[in-house]
Amino acid sequence: MRESKVTIKIPRPLYRKIQQVVEESGFDSPTDFIVYVLRDLMGDAEAEQAEPEFTQHELDDVKRKLKNLGYL
Repeated sequence: MRESKVTIKIPRPLYRKIQQVVEESGFDSPTDFIVYVLRDLMGDAEAEQAEPEFTQHELDDVKRKLKNLGYL
């Protein structure tokens, strides 16, 4: 099932700049470029919102163990 699409309005000068970037890159269209950039930004935003992989206590425990082994 294909996802439906929506129209987003951006200022024309910005669109012209995007067109210039597209002409000099491997993107097929301004839309492809914009979708790529937005997905990249959303991935960064999601990563920032994710919980840290380790708690501070766990990190301190690992550092203590590495120090005891002579690595720190």
